[in-house]
Amino acid sequence: MTTTARLRAFVAVAEAGSVRLAAQRLVVTESAVSAAVAALTREVGVPLVERVGRGLCLTPSGQTYADYARTILGLHDEALTAARGDVDPERGRVRVAAVTTAGEHVLPTVIAGFLAHHPGVDLGLEVGTSEQVWGLLSAHEADLVIAGRPPSGLDDVVVRAVRPNELVVVAAPGPAEDFDLGRTTWLLREAGSGTRVTCEALLAGLEVDPPQLTLGSNGAVVAGAVAGLGATLVSRDAVARHLATGELVEVTVPGTPLRRPWHAVTHVRTSASTTLLLDYLLHDGDATTTGWRRPPRAGSPARSTRRGVRGSGPQT
Repeated sequence: MTTTARLRAFVAVAEAGSVRLAAQRLVVTESAVSAAVAALTREVGVPLVERVGRGLCLTPSGQTYADYARTILGLHDEALTAARGDVDPERGRVRVAAVTTAGEHVLPTVIAGFLAHHPGVDLGLEVGTSEQVWGLLSAHEADLVIAGRPPSGLDDVVVRAVRPNELVVVAAPGPAEDFDLGRTTWLLREAGSGTRVTCEALLAGLEVDPPQLTLGSNGAVVAGAVAGLGATLVSRDAVARHLATGELVEVTVPGTPLRRPWHAVTHVRTSASTTLLLDYLLHDGDATTTGWRRPPRAGSPARSTRRGVRGSGPQT
C-alpha cells in the first residue's frame, strides 16, 4: 500500500471513528484499513489511535498528524489537478467550496453558465458553514471558496473577485408596531455560520437580548420567517423571491443593512482550470448576471423601503 493510500485510510478512520466505517467509505476491506493504520503508526513511531469501547479515537499525536495528513492529501490532489489541467484546462477539475447561501442562491446560475461554455471541466461543489469551507481551503481540499471575507491567519490566499451582498432583517408581513426589537424572536443559523456570528454581534451592539431560536440551516431560518416564527438576519440573495412576492418584508433595524460582499478566494497558485472559472466570473460571464468584479471598489449604498421597528441603538 502506498503512503498516499495509508494516509487516506488514516484520515478516514480519524473522521469516521472506526475501522469498519472507514472501510465502507473507502470501499476496501477492514483488514486493509487496519494494516494501513498499523504501518503508518510504525513509520511515525508513536501511537496515533487508541480504542475507546467499540470505536477508535485519535491520540494527541494522532490528532496532530491527522491535521498534517489532510493537508498533505489536499496538496497531492491539488498538484494532480494542476498538472493534468495544464495539459488541457478544458478537461481539468475544479473543487469549489461555498457557504450555504452562496451555494444555494449565488452559484447555481454561475455554474450553469460556466459549464455551458466549458462542458468538459469536472466541477465539484461542496457546501458548508464558513468554518468548514475555510478549513477546506486551508487544507488544500478546495481550489476556490465563495464566502465572506477570509479569516485572519489564513495563509497563502488571494481574493480574486468580489460580489455585492447585503444582510437584511426580514420577517413575515404585519403591522409595524408588532415588531419589537427586544421581544420578537430571532431565528439563528447553526453554530459555525458566519451569519449567526454577525447576527449575535448585531444584537449585542444594540444592547438587546431578545428570545432566540436556532433552526440550523439557511433554508430553515427563511422558512421559519415565512411561517411567522420570528425575524432573521439573512442575505438578500436568499430572500429576493420572498421579498418580491410579499411573503417576507424587510424590517428597519439600526445598523442594517450590513454590506458583506461575497469573496472568491483561492491560493496564490491556481490550476489552469480554476483560472477558467475565475475568468468566467470576471470576463466571460454577463456582468449583470454574475455580478462579480475585481476587488475591491466601494460602490454607492443601495436604497430600500423597509418596515419600521421599535428598539434602541444608533441609526446608521
